[in-house]
Amino acid sequence: MLDLKFIRENIDLVRQNIVNKNEKANVDNILVLDEKRRVNIQTAQELKNQKNIVSREIAELKKSRQNADDKILAMKEVSDKIKLLDEELSQIEKEILDIQIFIPNMLHNSVPIGKTSEDNLVVRSWGEPKPKIDIDHIEIAKQFGVIDFDRAAKISGSGFAVYTGLGAKLERALINFFLDFNTGISGYKEVMTPFMVNRESMIGTGQIPKLEEDMYKIENDNFYLIPTAEVPITNLHSNEILRPDDLPVKYCGYSPCFRREAGSYGKDTKGLLRVHQFNKVEMVKYSTQENSYEELEGLVCDVEKLLQALKLHYRVILLCSGDTSFSSAKTYDLEVWSPAEQKWLEVSSCSNFEAFQARRANIRYRPTHDSKPEFVHTLNGSGLATPRIMVAILENYYKGDKIEIPEVLQKYTNFDFINKI
Repeated sequence: MLDLKFIRENIDLVRQNIVNKNEKANVDNILVLDEKRRVNIQTAQELKNQKNIVSREIAELKKSRQNADDKILAMKEVSDKIKLLDEELSQIEKEILDIQIFIPNMLHNSVPIGKTSEDNLVVRSWGEPKPKIDIDHIEIAKQFGVIDFDRAAKISGSGFAVYTGLGAKLERALINFFLDFNTGISGYKEVMTPFMVNRESMIGTGQIPKLEEDMYKIENDNFYLIPTAEVPITNLHSNEILRPDDLPVKYCGYSPCFRREAGSYGKDTKGLLRVHQFNKVEMVKYSTQENSYEELEGLVCDVEKLLQALKLHYRVILLCSGDTSFSSAKTYDLEVWSPAEQKWLEVSSCSNFEAFQARRANIRYRPTHDSKPEFVHTLNGSGLATPRIMVAILENYYKGDKIEIPEVLQKYTNFDFINKI
């Protein structure tokens, strides 16, 4: 969430940022409401000062046994006015928040302006693409008996997968490899958080109210199934003040992820390319404001190390303004090449949210031990999500009569290839 003072002092920049991000937010009334809010606060403060002065006068009159009835009656009227002003202030602030919470985060000045993914910039690539194959991951999974999409559809519906046999073991191997690599090589602290969160946590990271239609909600208990471990991990330190020596904080954690994909109509949804439930290891950082963009570059490098270890051809993309998410100030996507689809598949997004999430979740730190608290900068990245990595492994390591297993995974699988069934 953007600071109200920043909005007031930079209203034209905020309006242009909304356009640049392809978002819709009505900020026309926020200045009017903010002016009413400040007048209300000033008037109430003047009345409270007046009440304090007269209250002392009443005390003196009573002490000297003089009549104070007129002043007491006048102060009752003042008290009623203060109560009314406080009620009006509460309503004004609610109306401001209702607008403020739909205003997207400001873009970093290094983000290119553009409308769609066609305007994204390729930063770098690694490896060489494998030759085109005439079989996709769905058919490979069927021939080798590693994923059963038909039975998943029978028990749950479209957009789900059942990993079977060696496929289930390969999926588990990916999760363990990601966790071990991120904690051992990249220095993240592992956490295992709940897979359901309350509404406040979803608001804290920006999924709600903007993306509420994409969330699965348990109505009776007012819980949400998490769309990513970003939500519980980022909220670990909500309403806390961190010490300067604590930063940067680096967490990683596994979770299943649940997404309705309400806006995915017309997109490629076959097989594992877009599913309602999938596994992911998430990396989250809390940083000082000064170092957050250095931490973002480090986060991207940490994801690249994973892809290089798997020996998958990938590229790093800097998202343009129109493709950058509501909450993010700057985002890099990492994409792997699909030999069957002959296109790039996004496997990770690494974002710096600056203070946007921290202001919502009230996560602060003291730059020095005796200074005023400031909001941390939060960052996160997928490290990694398994579905499209599984697609990439099935297609890139497909050898006709067998699927080879990436060398770094073999100690987790205890097999180095999968034969056709």
